[in-house]
Amino acid sequence: MAWEFKNGIPIYLQIVDGIKVRIAGGALPPGSKLPSVRDLAAQAGVNPNTMQRAMTELEQEGLLYTQRTSGRYVTEDETKMKELRSALSEKYVEELFTQLSRLGMTREEIITEVSRWRPQEEHEMKKEG
Repeated sequence: MAWEFKNGIPIYLQIVDGIKVRIAGGALPPGSKLPSVRDLAAQAGVNPNTMQRAMTELEQEGLLYTQRTSGRYVTEDETKMKELRSALSEKYVEELFTQLSRLGMTREEIITEVSRWRPQEEHEMKKEG
């Protein structure tokens, strides 16, 4: 897992967010086993205590669970997964609207642009076709 940390936001919260995205996006599928805290900390370049704090937070949110002798796993609770995706999508939509509003766009203009948006690959395929 590649990690990039920003200044001004506690690292453990950035780790929590990064793992949430990996879970929601399927990079860490339901039921999958996570590496040890020490291994994750080494990969991220952070103190194991920081990683432990992030793991504890994710467990409290119900996204991870611990099996005593075998480690931490991603929840298989479909309701939790739906809630996670919904929360992340709400966060990203809010960020998008905030950024585009700063450009002076109205809500209606933003919605129009979003509805017309296509990934870059689609633009390129349309040009070739």
